[in-house]
Amino acid sequence: MRYEGRLYRPPSEADALIVQATIGCSWNHCTYCDMYRDKTFRVRALEETLDELDRAGAAVGAEVEKLFVADGDALVLELDHWLPILERARAAFPRLRRVSCYAMARNVLAKTDAELRQLREAGLALLYIGPESGDDATLKRIAKGDDAAHHVEAARRAHGAGMELSVIALLGIAMERSEEHARATAELVTKMDPEYFSALTVTIVPDTPLATLAKKGRFAVPPVPSLLAELRTMVNEARPRDALFRTNHASNYLPLGGRLPRDRARIVEVIDAAIAGDIPLRKESTRGL
Repeated sequence: MRYEGRLYRPPSEADALIVQATIGCSWNHCTYCDMYRDKTFRVRALEETLDELDRAGAAVGAEVEKLFVADGDALVLELDHWLPILERARAAFPRLRRVSCYAMARNVLAKTDAELRQLREAGLALLYIGPESGDDATLKRIAKGDDAAHHVEAARRAHGAGMELSVIALLGIAMERSEEHARATAELVTKMDPEYFSALTVTIVPDTPLATLAKKGRFAVPPVPSLLAELRTMVNEARPRDALFRTNHASNYLPLGGRLPRDRARIVEVIDAAIAGDIPLRKESTRGL
């Protein structure tokens, strides 16, 4: 598959075929993110995307069960792009069981309920949405572009169309609002009620606005115990009906897994043990972005 620039996908899409239907991110203002700063956003020509799917189908079509449509917020595509892509994917990959993409709340809200249902019926099953925080003050500070209420409404409408959601929180992004961030994020997860919930840890990446703030002394990654305290609050207070929880991203110090609410007490117990120093954490040298 041809791919322009650096490739990013969620950890759970490691075994998925990736097709780049958009180049970059249509928003691209989040202060902490450098994933698409080297790209100018544009929609890839539909013919190119369909040709990629045809080529992949001819080469590995019988092996593909999952398809991730990139780049940063591919849901921004209009239906006259999405529907042919989904149709061609079904034809190219007879064992295809899931199509997913990154999305922003605004991408969901820009589509009608009927359009969302069309996308789901055509095969788009899972949206990865990263509100990062449920605290509106923090969301404004990091230039997320959508507030907590927008994320709640986007989740309601995506679920109404039959789509599943994977919600991503960002540990350490809120500085002095750490407690407000953790509690508000737990509340947001409760209201969004995702099927999947994961947490990443903020990393200061060179040439981002966050890196500029750090150089000026206006941002610093909190110490590890504070990061774990945020994680504990989120896990302990979030009330999704049934969500697969993971901190398996390379940025995290403590890889965890389980289901919420079923495994809440066990997960909190492990976090407490890590805070107390009784469980080894991932070494700094082995962490990634």
